[in-house]
Amino acid sequence: MPADVLDAERAHLAAARAALRAMREHARSLSADAAGDWVSREILQGLLDQRVAALADQPDAPLFFGRLDRSADDDLPGTIYVGRRHVHDDRSRPLVIDWRAPVSRAFYQAGPADPMGVALRRRFGYQGGELTAYEDEPLGDGRPGRLPAGPPPEQSSLLLREIERPRSGPMRDIVATIQPDQDEIVRADLGVTVCVQGAPGTGKTAVGLHRAAYLLFTHRERLTRSGVMVVGPNRAFLSYISSVLPALGEVRVDQTTVTGMLGGHAHPEDPAVSAVKGDGRMAAVLERALWLHVGKPEEGLLVTKGANRYRVPEHEVREMVAALRGTTRYGPGRTILAQRLAHSVLVQMERRGESPDDRVQDAVARSKPVKAILDQVWPKLTAEQVLFRLLSDAEFLARAAKTDLSAEERELISWRKPYRTHRSAKWSAADAALLDELNDLIERTPSHGHLVIDEAQDLSAMQLRALGRRCRTGSATILGDLAQGTTPWSATSWKTVLDHLGQPDGEVTELTVGFRVPREVLDFAARLLPSVAPDLAAPRSLRPGAGSLTVRHVPDAVAAVPEVVREALGREGSIGVIVPDSAVPAVSAALDGAAELVGGEAPAGDSAAEDRVLIVPATLAKGLEYDHVVLVEPADIVAAEDRGLARLYVVLTRAVTSLTVLHAEPLPAQLTS
Repeated sequence: MPADVLDAERAHLAAARAALRAMREHARSLSADAAGDWVSREILQGLLDQRVAALADQPDAPLFFGRLDRSADDDLPGTIYVGRRHVHDDRSRPLVIDWRAPVSRAFYQAGPADPMGVALRRRFGYQGGELTAYEDEPLGDGRPGRLPAGPPPEQSSLLLREIERPRSGPMRDIVATIQPDQDEIVRADLGVTVCVQGAPGTGKTAVGLHRAAYLLFTHRERLTRSGVMVVGPNRAFLSYISSVLPALGEVRVDQTTVTGMLGGHAHPEDPAVSAVKGDGRMAAVLERALWLHVGKPEEGLLVTKGANRYRVPEHEVREMVAALRGTTRYGPGRTILAQRLAHSVLVQMERRGESPDDRVQDAVARSKPVKAILDQVWPKLTAEQVLFRLLSDAEFLARAAKTDLSAEERELISWRKPYRTHRSAKWSAADAALLDELNDLIERTPSHGHLVIDEAQDLSAMQLRALGRRCRTGSATILGDLAQGTTPWSATSWKTVLDHLGQPDGEVTELTVGFRVPREVLDFAARLLPSVAPDLAAPRSLRPGAGSLTVRHVPDAVAAVPEVVREALGREGSIGVIVPDSAVPAVSAALDGAAELVGGEAPAGDSAAEDRVLIVPATLAKGLEYDHVVLVEPADIVAAEDRGLARLYVVLTRAVTSLTVLHAEPLPAQLTS
């Protein structure tokens, strides 16, 4: 590898880093004092702080990872360096082009058949933040159909090396290794909802995060106003992905779980009860339950002003209520009814020669007689009051459910021992979705510009409706794998998921080629597919991974863990010890006996990045990955829940370098067939 080429590229890297520091110092020197008032100064200072944070350099991450030598006859530079963010010098000349810019698309999509105006593509290899290697791929003269001379290029060794690079700590971005089919998803238009069915190791989570970064770059002003939110399955997962968007320069993206988004309610509940509460039929039940509170007036309205009396007959009040019922949300409907009653009084005042204005109408709408009528026919309600009545009053539940729920289902979700009041009630995660539905029936839920929803196959219909409300004026990127559904209500069709989200026109695409999980491991896990997702094609891996799978039958699986972990510590990379939830204390004790081995426990979600060994309960393994996985007692994982085989499929596919299975109990029959 010519030293002069490497020296030149290293010089460009040094110049780009110096320019980035200068850009950050310039942003830091700007002052918000020029703003005209205190509020404007605070807003401007916040924007400046965001700009400074977005320009932070990360010494261990390459500032650019590719270069394009272009032959296209246009106004763009002939040589373009592609990196994580735009960098320019003091004369505004681009030293690095953001990977999301239109011209950078050729780095991911250009090929011999369609070079996209590129004569040569260069990839760079790094060790830490130091440039150590480069690799060139000639693409002819850049014109379609003009193939370069010689044999077709082999798979990039630098690309494979980056994909296979051991990891520790949080998830890394994949901006340097995005594949053409992934790039198509990343650059999908903002107005398009995309649903990605992704087999393990296909990078679906990273694709979703990179699409969020791309959309923020392309539609900055719009999405800054409306917001982007990433919704993950649990806190450990959010901690794992937390570094990806900041590494791409995006520091203002909300990240939460469904539980966190819906108020944090998580009171334990029988899964069978949660399954009924999560069913889409509950939407109609809740709507009826709310509107059943709207009654008929017992008498008309009488408003006294001085010596004058103004009456709105009972039948007129009834007509106003009937006209509003079902045509507006519950909360605004109460306000509109008050105004209509007041307006009727105002008309009578005008007929008597008075000259009332809007202030008089507002005063009448707030008067005690109007409030009394409202409390009788359209009472003020909260979602908690309605759900409390629904779950504690069997007769009311029957009226609201009609034929949507069977008698057995109504009995199942009714509280055996009702709480004293709605304020003392403890709500489950399934209840939280019902409360959100009611809140939206009462007052409209604000919408984000874009939602990224991971592990969507595990969400109930009511949870999906809650998420759909938050992107009803925007779009979504939906990520998941039907084979990894582990809840009793797991989806079996992405069309159904899109319908519940209110995005029926969303596009479903599939990623089947894995880059992370070795083929030997993936093929072993795929033996479970006929049992957990028979309609899905078996995934493929580009990495043969010979010797990556070890299955050991041992007298005591827990006791064997320290020795296997000690062997794994002799290799580079992170180590995840995935165990049945009930075995966490025993495995922790076994590793504590070898104190030098254990680094932390995954549920806390805040382990230090340098911890190499994590104990991971099987129920929290979804979405995570480790270089080396030690899987303890698969049979116990299967036996722990109804969807145990799907849970086992999940944990078998968390390894990106090696998987060691320890079992004293016989393996599930599907794995041995």
